Amino acid sequence: MSLLFVADPLEAFKIYKDTTFAMMREAARRGHELWVCEAGDLVWRKGARVVARRARAITLTGEAERWFDVVAERELALADARAVLMRKDPPFDSEYFYATHLLQQAEREGARVFNKPAALRDHPEKLAILEFPQWIPPTLVTRSEQAVRAFHAEHRDIIVKPLDGMGGMGIFRVGPDGMNLGAIVETIGNHGATTVMVQRFLPEIVHGDKRVLLIDGEAVPYCLARIPQGSEVRGNLAVGGKGVAQALSEGDRKIAAAIGPVLRERGLLLVGIDVIGDMLTEINVTSPTCFQEIAQQTGFDVARVFVDALERALAA
Repeated sequence: MSLLFVADPLEAFKIYKDTTFAMMREAARRGHELWVCEAGDLVWRKGARVVARRARAITLTGEAERWFDVVAERELALADARAVLMRKDPPFDSEYFYATHLLQQAEREGARVFNKPAALRDHPEKLAILEFPQWIPPTLVTRSEQAVRAFHAEHRDIIVKPLDGMGGMGIFRVGPDGMNLGAIVETIGNHGATTVMVQRFLPEIVHGDKRVLLIDGEAVPYCLARIPQGSEVRGNLAVGGKGVAQALSEGDRKIAAAIGPVLRERGLLLVGIDVIGDMLTEINVTSPTCFQEIAQQTGFDVARVFVDALERALAA
């Protein structure tokens, strides 16, 4: 069957770690036809269907450098693909938002899109945790510097982060001395014009910010603990964190069991939740990663489990 991946430019992929590449490789191994386009290629006009104006059919070469060959290029209606996989990386900006609306229109025309576009919009990666307060640390969402200062006075050691960041971008820790709190909130919050999230600092971060993968509502048995290095407070791999695969803890399993089925029912086939200690800190739905790191360190083939779930969903 034909799978259309809506993704970032293939030429920028780092295939030794890229999760979308791992999905493609497993799908190709099973004989599925691979098509790719970028979000900017999506077009709709009255009287017609949503199309990828420049869809490319590719084959994988097995080489590290020139890792794909383009075997065809044409306009492709999304509803003519067996499945559309939205794998555009964050940030969730206006263009991403608009793309979800085009993808939802394609659904009306018969396309099967994973993750569902409406669910992508309804679960912004920082704010989605608000629905599950029993699993999260003390958290504040506000535009008020005064509210942030009161939160800091109560908890003394806090994390301040933007709602639209990715890869650890824009995350600050403010300790008991409150050093630079005002400047940080002014910068991230754009002098009260932009909403920020504040959380109590979790010292368990020294053991890693764990990425737990949920596929069709079920937890992958291994997570990737992204451990901060040196004086860095962030564990994100993009800022130098060390990724260590490990079996899920009992706390990880409880969180996954509580929220996995809820998210599955909303059309989220693949979710990456972030857990520090036994606290849920983020729910990632746009383009969850870490397939390859987990597979390389544990031998557990996450891509195989994902494509199994995709095939089941399409057969239902």
